[in-house]
Amino acid sequence: MRFRIRYTTTYSYRRPVTLWPHRLLLTPRGDHDLRVLARELECEPEANQEWTLDMFGNIVATVRFAEPASELVIAANILIEQSAPEWPLFRIAPDAHSYPFSYSDDEAADLGALLRPIHDDKDGALALWVKGFVLASPTDTLSLLKDINVGITGAVAYRTRSAALAAV
Repeated sequence: MRFRIRYTTTYSYRRPVTLWPHRLLLTPRGDHDLRVLARELECEPEANQEWTLDMFGNIVATVRFAEPASELVIAANILIEQSAPEWPLFRIAPDAHSYPFSYSDDEAADLGALLRPIHDDKDGALALWVKGFVLASPTDTLSLLKDINVGITGAVAYRTRSAALAAV
């Protein structure tokens, strides 16, 4: 499946300002099931563009402007192709088919600090919040993951920065 991503940001200033170099991360990182087929970046005022990869594999455009401007427009047009199945099937280790389950010593070592919030939950607030997602105990792991997804989707809302600042 192909997707076109269009992104435009406009900054307006009361008077011309000097525009320092900008590092832009506007392109999705490709992997085994996502390919970046084409990308275009336009800036007003015109900018010298330098494309690199950072240490995490992100495509970074560094743009440098030659002249001050009272308006800056950054517009990206990206074409990607996704080949991931719509409903991927994830293999679950037999020991983890039902919840609750426990981690082996090797798994706990690999998870490291990710397990720390559980150990630091002295007053039990985190455990109580997490239990709200567990609709049955015991339960199968896929049902638990669906319940967590529905619970978080219902509890979390995205607000743009301008809307969040207006609420303050």
